[in-house]
Amino acid sequence: MRLLISTGEVSGDLQGSFLVKALFNESKRRGIQLEIIALGGPLMKEAGAELIANTASIGAIGFWEVLPYLIPTLRFQAIADELIENSPPDVLVLIDYMGPNIRLGNKARKLIPTLPIIYYIAPQEWAWRLGESGSTDLIRFTNKILAIFKQEADFYQSRGGEVSWVGHPMIDNLKEMPNRKEACKQLDVDPSKKFLLVLPASRTQELRYLLPPLLGAAALIQEKNPELFVLLPAAQEKFQLILEKALIRFGVKGKVFSANNVDKLKPSLFKVAEIALTKSGTINMELAIHMVPQIVVYKVSRITAFIAKKVLKFKVDHISPVNLLLKKRLLPELVQKEISAEKVVEIAMPLIEDNKERERILDGYQTLRENLGDPGVTYRAANEILDLSIK
Repeated sequence: MRLLISTGEVSGDLQGSFLVKALFNESKRRGIQLEIIALGGPLMKEAGAELIANTASIGAIGFWEVLPYLIPTLRFQAIADELIENSPPDVLVLIDYMGPNIRLGNKARKLIPTLPIIYYIAPQEWAWRLGESGSTDLIRFTNKILAIFKQEADFYQSRGGEVSWVGHPMIDNLKEMPNRKEACKQLDVDPSKKFLLVLPASRTQELRYLLPPLLGAAALIQEKNPELFVLLPAAQEKFQLILEKALIRFGVKGKVFSANNVDKLKPSLFKVAEIALTKSGTINMELAIHMVPQIVVYKVSRITAFIAKKVLKFKVDHISPVNLLLKKRLLPELVQKEISAEKVVEIAMPLIEDNKERERILDGYQTLRENLGDPGVTYRAANEILDLSIK
């Protein structure tokens, strides 16, 4: 059996790697010989997929922001198109990466009407909309949608889609956490310190827009709490030197962690963190599942913000998946002009010093976890894919 998996960006590579491992394990258990080719990243390659294009570092949100990635994206799309046309897989699996994957799904359906197409981690259309209705056409070109949120499953089922709710894959990563002493040893940091986790970016544009206010906030917080030490993981290898220089420029006492080690170190980072200052995205769910209070920020260019709001009529109640899922503002959010170092500090200090405010967020996390399904998510997804493959 030959599968083509298509995803992009750092988060897609991470989720893809979990799925690849589950697919190989389940195919072995069933006695199925499996080959996986992929548009993805190094984590998927490490998990056993044959990488035909590295899309992990290609990612931007907006109109102006995507221009630097246009040529490599078109090149990778041409590779995928040629493969589907000349050497078609038995199944096409699309993970997140909305724009390119919706284009690929439509193209594949036209080229091979009988090709089984599965979408895993679909666009969060249940939470946002463009214009008055504006949804993608996933239902038209997919054989099945594997939903990670119950709301997502209900949304597509109500529109006639073939959907299975498998649960959120981060639930599978709730492994036994190290104790604080072990975590500090693994991170090679002083256990007598308290720690502020700063997670500004998985995309280059996020680094540009969000790193300055977050490190500016970290510097101000350290003035009030000199014992607080900053932990700064690099999402991509090319970010590491930028982050190290930024710590010096802002006068922040902290440590940058290599992208090569971040996934292995995440349990320790989450264990020691008093609070996280973070961008919006998958990382919000990871922090919530691991019970780390957080402040969420997000920013795009003024051109993108204007087009989205005024032209496309883009509407969303919250920017964080945690708040979207809970349908309330559990986590503090700052967007566009609201973001400043001073405003982040104003929100952060009560989270650091006030147990009641921390408890409010931690209680909300407990409610969230109850709505993410049961462990075994990636294995359920893998079996859905294999079941469809052999029909």
